[in-house]
Amino acid sequence: MVDVLDNKRSATKFRVLVEIADRQPAVNQGEIADAVGVTSQAVSEYIRELVDEGFVEKEARSRYRVTKQGVDWLFQQASDVRRFADHVTEDVLGSMQEDAALATADIESGDAVSLFIRNGLLHADPGEEGPATGVATTDASEGEVVGVTGFAGIIDLEPGDVTVFQVAPIRSSAPTGSESLRAAADAADVVAAAGVEAVAALRDSGVDADVTFAAGEVAADAASRGLDVVVVATTDLAGRVTDALRDAGLAYEVDDV
Repeated sequence: MVDVLDNKRSATKFRVLVEIADRQPAVNQGEIADAVGVTSQAVSEYIRELVDEGFVEKEARSRYRVTKQGVDWLFQQASDVRRFADHVTEDVLGSMQEDAALATADIESGDAVSLFIRNGLLHADPGEEGPATGVATTDASEGEVVGVTGFAGIIDLEPGDVTVFQVAPIRSSAPTGSESLRAAADAADVVAAAGVEAVAALRDSGVDADVTFAAGEVAADAASRGLDVVVVATTDLAGRVTDALRDAGLAYEVDDV
């Protein structure tokens, strides 16, 4: 258990020190009492304890400042609380949440299932053969949606390939397509366009865009699900697309139409 969550007193001392750090150097004990939910007398006792421990130093009447030792203690406790919160949300609650998957065969509620991504969508296979498993919460026939909970393991998934083609804006030249763009688009699972010129360049290549808005975000989401993506963007908008891909930690190639 995290130290500051061991008991109510530890948690209250942590909160009082946080309030002092937030309000220093002019510290109103009544305001801290209201914020923490204890009496002013209790706040005074906590402050004396924090001073004795070297976490707070008194500069004058009602003027306190958190010491370096106190700051280090706050950072340590806050890091522990954050790790504990991550454990609760990811490991505990994450395994309890329910998600939807497409059944690859008939499944009954309570059955163990193996989970995998196909065509960007979560699928459930009867049995526990895969590296990621769960438990069905509903009945489903093949091809139907099945509820799944009790997630365990990691879905083995390679990110898709992303190619960003740049096209000049209309002020520079009329948008035109190319054979290389058509070939890449034909081989991709998702084709996205950012800008009217990008749509025109695709059409000139004999390709219709699947997506014509939020191209970077869509590309990042699709590639993270294992789909290959082609994005055509004007040079003015290409930066937004690549920023979204970088933020998602995805590799990409940039080419000219």
